[in-house]
Amino acid sequence: MTEKSIHANPNKNRTPRHRAREFALQGLYQWLLNNEPASTVVNNIRSAHGFDKADGEYFTELLNGAIAQSVELREVLAPTLDRPLAELSPIEHAVLLLGAWELKNKIEIPYRVVINEAVELTKSFGGSEGHKYVNGVLDRLAGKLRPDEVAADGRR
Repeated sequence: MTEKSIHANPNKNRTPRHRAREFALQGLYQWLLNNEPASTVVNNIRSAHGFDKADGEYFTELLNGAIAQSVELREVLAPTLDRPLAELSPIEHAVLLLGAWELKNKIEIPYRVVINEAVELTKSFGGSEGHKYVNGVLDRLAGKLRPDEVAADGRR
C-alpha cells in the first residue's frame, strides 16, 4: 500500500506546508486526548511515516504555537461558536485551534488560505459536515482578527 493510498484524500496534491498542517493536526489531536507535554507530542509525530515530506520547521512552529496559546485561542474562538468547545469533536477542536493560531500569528498568509487549509483538513480527517462548521467559525474569527484584510477582500 502506498502512502498516497492510505491518506484520507489521496487525490489531493499536498505541499510540504499542507503536510505540516496535517501532522500538526495529528499532534494537537494527540495532545487534546492524552494531555501529554508538547515536546513528547512533537517527538512522536516527527517519527511518523512520511514526516520527511512535511515542512518540519513550520510543523514545530504551528504545533508548539497552538499548544502554548491554546487558552488564549479558546477565549477568542468562544464568541464565534454556537456551542461550548467541549461539545466539538476533537478534530474540529484541533483544526479550529490551528486555524485561529494561523489567523492570529501568520498575517503574511492570506486569511482565505488559512480558512481553506482548515476546511481541507476537516474534510480529510473530520466528520462529513464538520468542514462547513469550521469554515463558518474561522470566517467569523477572521473578521475579528483581520478586519482590514477581510474588508479589503469584500470590496473586490
